[in-house]
Amino acid sequence: MAAMLGANMAFALFQGIEQQNNPNTMRLIALVIIVVGIPFQAVWFMIQAFIMEYSERIEEHSMIILLRLNIVCQLTSYLSISGIGLIFFSLDWMIGIAFTLSALIAIVMVRLAMSQAP
Repeated sequence: MAAMLGANMAFALFQGIEQQNNPNTMRLIALVIIVVGIPFQAVWFMIQAFIMEYSERIEEHSMIILLRLNIVCQLTSYLSISGIGLIFFSLDWMIGIAFTLSALIAIVMVRLAMSQAP
C-alpha cells in the first residue's frame, strides 16, 4: 500500500509537470483519477497501522467498521491504478495493454494471498 501511494504521488508530480508544459486531455483525466485515489491510500495505510497496533483493544463492532472502511479505501486505491494505465495508453496502446494486464494479474494475486492469510 505504501508503494502504491508513493508511485501515485510520483506519477502525479511528474505527469503534472508534463501536463503544465504540454496539455493533454487523456493525461488530465488520468491525473484526476490518480489524485482522487491518493487520500484513500493514505487512510488505508493509517487504518492498517491502527489495526496492527491496537487489534487486541478494539471492540468487535469497531473492528467491523474499521475493516469495512479499509475495504472501501483499498478498492478506491486499486481504481487509481487505472489512471496510471491511461497515462501508459497515451504513450502507446501496447504499453497500456501490457500494463493493464499485468496490473490485473497482480491485483488478483494480492487479493488471493490476502484471502488466504490467517
